[in-house]
Amino acid sequence: MYAGNQPIIILKEGTQRETGRSAQSNNITAARAIANAVKTTLGPRGMDKMLVDSMGDVVITNDGATILKEIDVAHPAAKMLIEVAKTQDEQCGDGTTTSVILTGELLAAAQELLEQSIHSTTIAAGYRAAAEKAKEVLQGIAKTIKTTDKVTLNNIAATSLASKAASGATEVLARIVVDAVTAVAEARDNTTTVDLDNIQIQKVQGKTVAQTELIQGIVLDKERVHNAMPTTIRNAKIALVNAAFEIKKTEVESKIQISDPSQLQSFLDEEEKTLRNLVTKIKEVGANVVVCQKGIDDLAQHFLAKNGVYAVRRAKKSDLEKLAKATGGKVVNSINELEKTDLGSAGNVEERKVGDDKFTFITECKNPKSVSILLRGGTEHVVAELERALNDALHVVAIALEDGKITPGGGSAAAEIALQLREWAPSVGGREQMAVEAFADAIESIPRTLAENAGLDEIDTIIALRKAHKSGKKSAGVNVFTGEVEDMFKNNVIEPIRVGLQEIDSATEAASMILRIDDVIASKGGSKAGGAGGMPGGGDFDGDF
Repeated sequence: MYAGNQPIIILKEGTQRETGRSAQSNNITAARAIANAVKTTLGPRGMDKMLVDSMGDVVITNDGATILKEIDVAHPAAKMLIEVAKTQDEQCGDGTTTSVILTGELLAAAQELLEQSIHSTTIAAGYRAAAEKAKEVLQGIAKTIKTTDKVTLNNIAATSLASKAASGATEVLARIVVDAVTAVAEARDNTTTVDLDNIQIQKVQGKTVAQTELIQGIVLDKERVHNAMPTTIRNAKIALVNAAFEIKKTEVESKIQISDPSQLQSFLDEEEKTLRNLVTKIKEVGANVVVCQKGIDDLAQHFLAKNGVYAVRRAKKSDLEKLAKATGGKVVNSINELEKTDLGSAGNVEERKVGDDKFTFITECKNPKSVSILLRGGTEHVVAELERALNDALHVVAIALEDGKITPGGGSAAAEIALQLREWAPSVGGREQMAVEAFADAIESIPRTLAENAGLDEIDTIIALRKAHKSGKKSAGVNVFTGEVEDMFKNNVIEPIRVGLQEIDSATEAASMILRIDDVIASKGGSKAGGAGGMPGGGDFDGDF
């Protein structure tokens, strides 16, 4: 900026600024590169990504949220797409790849409209109107399910697992997922709520995925603290203690001066008496199992073992809370305040060796409101990917229970939305009509990508899909295994309605926000949209992260 011949410096030296069409184009290119990075992972025939960090640690996954979380992205617009995946993952647990692909396609369609001199605000308004209509269509094709319909819940879990590494053991894992979610579901005022924190997943390498099992109780990755303790306790009465079986240190710094040996002995005797009293209290209330969040002194271990008590120390706070829900016990902060009514109960507590490690199994709990899944797999990477797949499946079953509505998968919902948007677009009129039609094209990219990843002819598939929906088959989708267009409800390819609604909302909001940016000001040392491709240093953005 100049005043007369005198330049006025507004931005600091080194600050990069990009404005107008160039800024929009760079942002769209960066966001689309992120979408293209995860595109090949969509669907049951999708591929996996191997991510290697700076330390050489490897993650192998096809979970969109995990891929985007692991890669180190520099471009600020690209980071916004990672936020889309993160939000989708937090709200629904599944559909992360779809939401990112949809955002990328909305931006690609918008770029064509921008080149036709349609204002970005008009495009954003059209997209928002189309999104509302799309959600209305989704509600229209949704079916209601009952919370007791385990067959449908099983199919929801199986649909989620089909596109994951766990697809080989879908039947076993789907049943475990449904049993786990229904065990912890709580009915309140005619609504069902599910807190997935009440489902514990313990990963153990070794054996096969099919040997994964649901434990009606809790599995602690701890062993008993003393070898003289019993390895099994039947009809266990469990004390859950958030206090140490140790001599407390004083609050202020203090010293004890001992002038003769007898005083030392009496001091040691008093320590022993204190620890003995703590163990006596445990026996008095009738507890035969102690799960302690803090430490257990060697002497206290000895006294507990002599009294036939099974004890575990340094248990995680979260595990203690799960145990309270599974056994009906209460976590106490002082051993001296422990009462009989605070004890939890379980049919069996035992130490088992699983793989190379010893675990404490607290099982046969009556109506437990917290359960465990013991996840098995051949290697560390397999088990880690299985855990991600299981988490997605748990989330979709939980939200299906909470919402009570399902929609067909296999790209059928997207195809129906695209059809109805194209029919509705003329009623919108003006330039926003073009944005609505662009939205329809973008959402149709979901079945197109499914077909492409399955090695099918995407044009033939889209034509067949459009024909089926035009004739009123609202749940017609792509069967990626046969290549045919079939009824997804009949094929049991289903997902909760919340997944689709969140995908539409997240993608529309992110695309609209990126479109409305016409000025990128990046300070020195920060990420900047400088240069040809909008990467730091002005380098080209070619999709490498």
